[in-house]
Parts: sequence; structure tokens; C-alpha cells
Amino acid sequence: MNLRDLNYLIAVADLRSFVQAAERCFISQPTLSTQIKKMEDSLGVQIFERTNKRVLPTEQGEQIIASARRILKEVEHIKELAVIAQDPLAGNLRFGAFPTLSTYIFPQLVPLIKQALPRVRLILVEEKTDQLLQQLKNGQMDVALLALPVLDDYLESEAVFDDEFLLAVAVDHPLAANPVIRQEDLQGQELLLLDEGHCLRGQALQICQTNHAEEQQDVRATGLETLRQMVHAGTGITFMPRIAIRGHEEGICYVPFAAPAPSRTIGLVWRKTSTRVELIRQLKQLIHTALSGDASLHGETKPHDVDP
Repeated sequence: MNLRDLNYLIAVADLRSFVQAAERCFISQPTLSTQIKKMEDSLGVQIFERTNKRVLPTEQGEQIIASARRILKEVEHIKELAVIAQDPLAGNLRFGAFPTLSTYIFPQLVPLIKQALPRVRLILVEEKTDQLLQQLKNGQMDVALLALPVLDDYLESEAVFDDEFLLAVAVDHPLAANPVIRQEDLQGQELLLLDEGHCLRGQALQICQTNHAEEQQDVRATGLETLRQMVHAGTGITFMPRIAIRGHEEGICYVPFAAPAPSRTIGLVWRKTSTRVELIRQLKQLIHTALSGDASLHGETKPHDVDP
């Protein structure tokens, strides 16, 4: 058994077809079938059930396939370590962010990374916070932008910027006339919030609970853009992070909060044992550069100034 055979095994497991697996591996189907059969004979275990119509892993086969995946991942990790040792600013960079942030920061950040770190192969991942944390700890992710604090003994974090919340209302809503919103003005209001699993939902609920506001129980959204459109339609009001505000938007008014405004702290998170510290340091600098060119994060826009 060798690494080539393990790749054959994974191809069959992924595609459930010897013909398609052979095409992926650039070998003939009889050759691939022979190698899989040799592996089964050497182990004394049937890995796949075969019929004319389908290929399915056996119960023991599933365990063997899972082990093969881990072995190949470790081999890939060894190769990456060798590349990084030769050039710390090269190789794959698996970079994650949660959906209410990634949509708005990646477009500004990616061109800067491409220009400043040309030898890095950037792999972007958009996932909810829990998934990103799990991938960080499992070694599937190198670094992620997350809302702080992140309390985990295996992970290191460093704050990058604060993202202030504004109140998004339709232009004909009574609160649209306010130059600023005091948090106590939220008392008795019903707010549109995101679905379960979004960290922004938890932050918004905390603000609601502190100020005796309520969540609209019959309506939830899967993303900020859906929330934005519901505000535009007059369905309700919501919190909008400043990073998601892009200049003039007809029909919506973004009212700033009186100081101290509610906000979320965004930071980079990585494993304490990571060998990518220099790359992460440069990534932080590039994020600051991206944000310095984004007027919406530095108070240079006038989010309340929206034509009715």
C-alpha cells in the first residue's frame, strides 16, 4: 500500500464509481480496480461493495477511508511545512471569516493580499463562527477573522478593528428623523434579526435584552442583505454593522447611536502552535490598509444623509 493507492481509494469513495475515479486519477479503469482489489486482499477486508449500478463502502471500508483521508491530509501538511520553511510568505493560506463580515471585507482585502504576497495561494472560507473555530483547531484553517473574545486554550487572537452598529430604518419610519439613537430609544421596538448560528444575532439579542427591545418572532433572515431588503420594504428595523454600509442607499436611513455606540470587536484568530506567525502579522497590516481605504469604517460617510 502506498500514497498513490490511498488517492485511488479516496477517488472511488468520493465518486462512487470506478470509471469516474479512474478518469480523475488519469489511469485506466481496470488498473484502478486491480489496485483496489490488491489493497483489499493485503488487508483481508472488503472495502467496497460492487454491483453493476453502484459502489458503496462497507462498514469497515468507511473506517479505512477515513484513515486514508487523515494520512493524505498529514502528508499535505508535511509538504506545506517544507514550503513554509523555505519561504514563510509562500504556500497555501486558508483564511476564513463569518458571513456578516466576509462579504464586505474580502473584496477590499483580496487584491492587497494578491499584490503584497504573490507567492501565497489564498483559499477563502466563509462559514459561521462555530465551524471556523472547529476548522482552526482541526488544522483545516490557518487564520480567521472572528468577533472577539474567543476563549480557547489552543487559539491565539489579536484585535484588528471595532465595527460600530447603526440602526437601519426605512426613511418613513419615525426613528428616521432622529439625528442619533439613544439605546433607550429601542425600548418597546421590535427588531429584525438573523437566523440562529450567526454571531451577529447573539450580539443583537444582547442589545435588545439590555434595552427592553424585542425580536420580531415571525421573520428571520439568513444574511445581512436580506435584512437590508426587508428594512427597505418597511418590514421592520435592524442593526447594521458599519462595514456593511456602502454610501447612499435609497429608501434606507442608517441612524448612528449616541456614544458609547454598540459595536463588535473583530480580530484575527490562529492556533498557538501555528508556524505562519510572520504571514499572519503581514495579513494584519494588510487588513489595516484595506480598512484605511474604506471610508465607511472611519466616519467619512454620512449614513444618516439619505434622500427619501
